[in-house]
Amino acid sequence: MGASIVVFVAVCIGCMSTKSTMQPNSYVTNPYTTWRQYGGGADQSKYTELKQITKTNIKDLELAWTYSTGDNVSSYRFNPIVVDNVMYLLAKDNSLVAVDATSGKEIWIHTGLNLTSKRGLSYWESKDRKDRRLIFFMNNTLQEIDAITGKSILTFGTDGVVNLREGLGRPVEEVVRPTSSTPGIIFDDLIILGMAPGDVIFSAPGHLRAYNVVTGKQEWIFHTVPQPGEYGYETWPKDAYKYTGGVNTWGEISVDAKRGIAYFPIGSPSFDYYGADRKGQNLYGNCLLALDARTGKRLWHFQLVHHDLWDFDVVPAPQLITVMHNGKKVDAVAQATKHGFLFAFDRVTGEPLWPIEERPVPKSTMPEEESWPTQPFPTVLQPFNRQKLTFEDLNPYLTDAQKETWKKRITQTRSGLFEPLSDKYETITLPGANGGAIVGNTASNPKKGLVFVSTMDKPAVYKLKKLEPVQLSVPLSSNETEFAKAFYTQNCQSCHAANYAGAVGPSLININTRLTFDNFKSTVTDGRGQMPAFIHLDEKAIIAVFKLLSDTSGRRAGGNARRWFDPLPMPKAKTPVTGAVVANGGAPGEAAVSKVPLNPMTDYPPGVARPKDRYVDGSAFSWGGGFSNLIGPPWTSIVCYDLNTGQIKWKRALGNDEKVAPGQNFGIPGGSQNKGMIVTATGIVFATCGDGYIYAYDEENGNLLWKYKFPRVPEGLPAMYEVNGRQYLAVCSVAAKVTDGPDNLVPRAYYVFALPKKK
Repeated sequence: MGASIVVFVAVCIGCMSTKSTMQPNSYVTNPYTTWRQYGGGADQSKYTELKQITKTNIKDLELAWTYSTGDNVSSYRFNPIVVDNVMYLLAKDNSLVAVDATSGKEIWIHTGLNLTSKRGLSYWESKDRKDRRLIFFMNNTLQEIDAITGKSILTFGTDGVVNLREGLGRPVEEVVRPTSSTPGIIFDDLIILGMAPGDVIFSAPGHLRAYNVVTGKQEWIFHTVPQPGEYGYETWPKDAYKYTGGVNTWGEISVDAKRGIAYFPIGSPSFDYYGADRKGQNLYGNCLLALDARTGKRLWHFQLVHHDLWDFDVVPAPQLITVMHNGKKVDAVAQATKHGFLFAFDRVTGEPLWPIEERPVPKSTMPEEESWPTQPFPTVLQPFNRQKLTFEDLNPYLTDAQKETWKKRITQTRSGLFEPLSDKYETITLPGANGGAIVGNTASNPKKGLVFVSTMDKPAVYKLKKLEPVQLSVPLSSNETEFAKAFYTQNCQSCHAANYAGAVGPSLININTRLTFDNFKSTVTDGRGQMPAFIHLDEKAIIAVFKLLSDTSGRRAGGNARRWFDPLPMPKAKTPVTGAVVANGGAPGEAAVSKVPLNPMTDYPPGVARPKDRYVDGSAFSWGGGFSNLIGPPWTSIVCYDLNTGQIKWKRALGNDEKVAPGQNFGIPGGSQNKGMIVTATGIVFATCGDGYIYAYDEENGNLLWKYKFPRVPEGLPAMYEVNGRQYLAVCSVAAKVTDGPDNLVPRAYYVFALPKKK
């Protein structure tokens, strides 16, 4: 790459910046007019004050341009960000691409970035705007790219890399997956991070950290599993900090930029469903936690689930709103949960706006387990999910035989919101660990005190089983195919289904058409999202599992035959690179970090008290026949709360599955996870959905104003921005196809909408 091309790129971006209606740093004084961060801004409200698109003219909204991702990758849910009139996207086989936000014309592309967080990235700029950076996770590191040139910034960290496995109080070789599944949040010159270490026994602790954006220096750390002398230490066994993992923020962090307060939704401790080795209340598991964003000092917390045994992570973005409460204005924070509750607090003091009662819940009968005797229940804010299962709740679209089977099965189960799991019988929880509200499922009109929750009425069926040692290598005398089938049944089937088609996890059918063997191997050994890491699975065993899940029909005979575990050819990019390809791969320091061996903890440290046995969920998530939900509709909904009154303002089913209930608008069976919303000052709520549509609802009453169907399911958070006086709506649509035709012929693309140009 010659210097002249880099200069050309910089000049192009500089020229485009002068055309923008935004003045330098206007997002600081008027934060709701840009989309420079994941979720739109630091408060994660997904709210915009751009007013060109209204309830009256939304019917005229049309496609302004599209950008083909030019790949066959469906595993990202990317929220585009826009600075001036440059949009930053993930596309083209894990490349970051800068495009003109008014046309989609490519400016630069940085190829070969297998981003850890494929939901988005962060943006920072200096006060004089001369230094502009894109910040992202990659292979357990934090890295940066120059937003103008697209080149890696090698002065950041060590050779352009911050090793996130360091600084957690554990040996580096024991730390697996120290990065988050969502981008960090920018505050001043800091990037504040959570983690997604997984929920397996002995996973890494999910401590919260902040790094200097320019130097990469770690500025502070907050121990979510308290250490001796720290607040909350007494809520755990004395040595828990040495072996307990989880207690992490893998969802969205919200920041009150004016006050410098960061709000973290915290997940459950590991292991999720059995806590005999973590007796106690377990702070800060399942908390809403407020920290000083500059120092990491605890300001206040509220635990929403004590000693979690149900994987009720607190995940969605805390919503920062202003409400009228008891006759005066109050700056508040509202937190939605997986188990169907919305909690509301004074943003500064942490005092609940309305009383929260501790109510008795059933006691666990599992060996050595000590469940917490009470759990918090809001008294005014009504649940946004169903939380009780009866025979009348059974899905009416089940066959008569299926209904009878489930009626008999239900009589042998125990059901309830906080019913502890058992190894003697099944437990049905509604909503389950993959129901309620999760990543991206909250938004707000912060000035009106309205909070919107996208939710799933999705039950879970559990039964614990004693954890037996996992065979992690293929015995020499073993049949590899039989080994792979046995390994899959024991470790993968509960999430990906017996036929590999996916249940709570994605389909793995013909996995080699979507992932290279190296990508598959890194996913298996590192884990991803809620999937645990099988770090000790040797390569021969990984090959056996990959072969089991692969399409081998493309093999050629003769000396040029591909190895069966090579991926099938990816389709060529439909949109050629018209801008400059400025860089390839990650920063040089990444290679050194990747060479550090992994040797994660597999047993308790010497001298530490331990339970006799370990238990895991072994239920295989049975949902009832071919239907993905046991219960009847509505399956997914949008719920609008008016937190000035504490009442639900309206609730509407979100989307529809025409194969199950044509034209009934019952929502999506199985849930509509990881979708997003945008709320406008003109009173419109945009929401993407698993049926392939984006919908627009009236903020006042939930009436449908507009909808558009994509060829593929839209994933992640949409973005809304304005350039040259024209307002745009951008949506990433790369997931499962919803139109007919061969999968590789259904386009994956970003779709950008606007009102027609004035003539």
